[in-house]
Amino acid sequence: MKTVYTIGYEGTDIERFVQTLLAVGIEALADVRAVPLSRKKGFSKNALRQRLSEVGIKYLPMQVLGDPKPGREAAKAGNYEKFRTIYTSHIGQPDVAPAVASLASMSEHMKVCLMCFERDPKTCHRMIVGEHMEPYGYSMLHLYGDDPERYIRNRHLLHLSTEAAV
Repeated sequence: MKTVYTIGYEGTDIERFVQTLLAVGIEALADVRAVPLSRKKGFSKNALRQRLSEVGIKYLPMQVLGDPKPGREAAKAGNYEKFRTIYTSHIGQPDVAPAVASLASMSEHMKVCLMCFERDPKTCHRMIVGEHMEPYGYSMLHLYGDDPERYIRNRHLLHLSTEAAV
């Protein structure tokens, strides 16, 4: 089985975030935010693209895979069942579903990480995107961008499990 990585930038800064990606060997970052802007320094689309470029990581804008506003509002309110229902409906739409196939195809040629804000993948739509990549032969490995040393210390474990984060 192949691996698709996921990461959120909540609770970290741009340098630790980038160091985490580098420690794992990520080659491309798929930004799956509906609105790729952030009040957090370094995480708005253009600044992020520039910083990733400086270290040789490709930026893949994938706004079509972003969570629609009603889904974001449900998640923010803590109604994760409603959030999941809304996003699952969204990702199944005829104009959205091909983006998952495209992402799976790109992931054949490079190590790709899905990015959004939430630290916990269980409360983020990137988990659902990853689930939709399973029919293409992918499993997920969730990264946490606040401690890049974790991945350096445990590099030998990264290929043992693709089901849980290190």
